[in-house]
Amino acid sequence: MSKKRIFFDMDGVLVDFQSGIDQLSEETKKEYAGRLDEVPGIFKLMKPIPGAIEAVRLLSRHYDVFILSTSPWRNPTAASDKIEWVKTYADEMFHKRVILTHHKELIEGDYLIDDRGKNGASEFKGEWIHLGSERFPDMDAVLKYLLM
Repeated sequence: MSKKRIFFDMDGVLVDFQSGIDQLSEETKKEYAGRLDEVPGIFKLMKPIPGAIEAVRLLSRHYDVFILSTSPWRNPTAASDKIEWVKTYADEMFHKRVILTHHKELIEGDYLIDDRGKNGASEFKGEWIHLGSERFPDMDAVLKYLLM
């Protein structure tokens, strides 16, 4: 019997977006105010959310794991930077298991762990686990639910 499939969003689920912003110069922050996700190279600067990689490692023992993320359309390096991030922090689990799309609702799976309903996440064909919601305030609540 095949394992159930979990998709993980990156920003806000595995990746600490603020950690990339914190490394930008004040000049760059001003230039890209209101659209910091368009700063070339920003996604390479980001660090993992504490405990996120370990949570994926636990879940990967029981589920087929993939990344399902969106690459900002106006950032010329975002897609390759996100792949480089995966290679740096989680390649053993996500090697060639990354899908970048603006239409997450087109992907079929059992679960999508995402902190926002944007880009089709709320219409995902499976169960959307809304990280940061009352039911799933943090990754510990997600682990408890998926490993019960």
